[in-house]
Amino acid sequence: MNTLNQATVAVIGLGYVGLPLAVAFAAHQPVIGFDKKRDRIDELTQGIERTGEVDPALLKQGQITFTSDPADLKKARVYIVAVPTPVDEFNSPDMTLLYRASQTVGQVLSKGDYVVFESTVYPGATEEECVPILEAESQLKAGRDFFVGYSPERINPGDKHHNLASIVKVVSANTLEATRVLADFYRQVVKAGVYEASSIRVAEAAKVIENTQRDINIALMNELGIIFNRMRIDTAEVLKAAQTKWNFLPFKPGLVGGHCIGVDPYYLTYKAQQYGYQPEVILSGRRVNDGMGAYIAEQTVKQLIRHDKPVKHAHVAILGLTFKENCPDLRNSKVVDIIRSLEEYEIHCHVIDPRAEEKEAKEYYGLTLTSWENLSDIDAFIVAVAHTEFEPLSADDFIKKSRGKSLLMDVKSFFPKHTFEENGILVWRL
Repeated sequence: MNTLNQATVAVIGLGYVGLPLAVAFAAHQPVIGFDKKRDRIDELTQGIERTGEVDPALLKQGQITFTSDPADLKKARVYIVAVPTPVDEFNSPDMTLLYRASQTVGQVLSKGDYVVFESTVYPGATEEECVPILEAESQLKAGRDFFVGYSPERINPGDKHHNLASIVKVVSANTLEATRVLADFYRQVVKAGVYEASSIRVAEAAKVIENTQRDINIALMNELGIIFNRMRIDTAEVLKAAQTKWNFLPFKPGLVGGHCIGVDPYYLTYKAQQYGYQPEVILSGRRVNDGMGAYIAEQTVKQLIRHDKPVKHAHVAILGLTFKENCPDLRNSKVVDIIRSLEEYEIHCHVIDPRAEEKEAKEYYGLTLTSWENLSDIDAFIVAVAHTEFEPLSADDFIKKSRGKSLLMDVKSFFPKHTFEENGILVWRL
């Protein structure tokens, strides 16, 4: 069987997905890490890694070269495309970066090369959208002159337990032989094993339903949270009781942002609509989850009023801005929805996030981060993201930073409710 295990590998896109791949393969064979952001390349070359997904010491080990020059890609025989695929303002797929990456690879493609896409797309996108670009740019024919595969990324940012090596890799290609070659190639770095999907479309579909399933289940938990809040029942206590049954799924309510769960369902629904089907359950779940930021802000205002605190010009501290805990990624953070809704009431928001980059917070959302030490006279606290850095905070810490009675909006049920209430703190949980 043909093998790629000594070939030079080019990884296109060095974010949360691409960089761990590049570093992993560099332990086995030569790797070219490519990203159009020159500042990203400069930092990686210096051993600076801001995503937290890779040990910076590994950047200078192995056979890896970082570059932003497309001409350097010509040396590769395997191209792995791992660029973001977000949605636009209308929640339609935005594959601009994927198209550009396909053009870049197509311009350096040679006979016998392999191209693997890891970016999340709707079923059919690789063969319908990307392959024609590769063929047009290279003047080569897929399946004859070069081979195309799809292997969906399964990176869980901030999760040190479930990583590239420990998660089964789904792999497929446009020929049976190419699938086997790519499966053998990925087995070098994925110790959990490789699953050979029957087609590229099956592999693409598997990816989008992984996160669609989670999105719908979280939407159910959020809706239950809204219902139980009206009934004055603590949702966290309900879930704790329900989880005593062996087959109850352990989902929790919360904000659903980021570049996966809050995005992938729209890729599937977009394609479903092209086939004449209007998804009901999937889009309903999206509406619920997209509305949770405004709902939490509304509940904060209600709690302020209920406890005789001012609304206009109130000071609210937001703990956490990234899209999930223990991760520095600010893309598509739904915490911003809380902030924008509160600002409509002329409430002053003070945002604390030890994981987030202050420059990115300003660039993405126009927000200035502060620190816990700088807080004073706070009317309400919203625990939006459960970073481990917040764990040491005690009830007394919140009381010292409060103006009058302490009000804690614990979105993630992060702190011990009864302990805090015994210390005189008013606690609301989603």
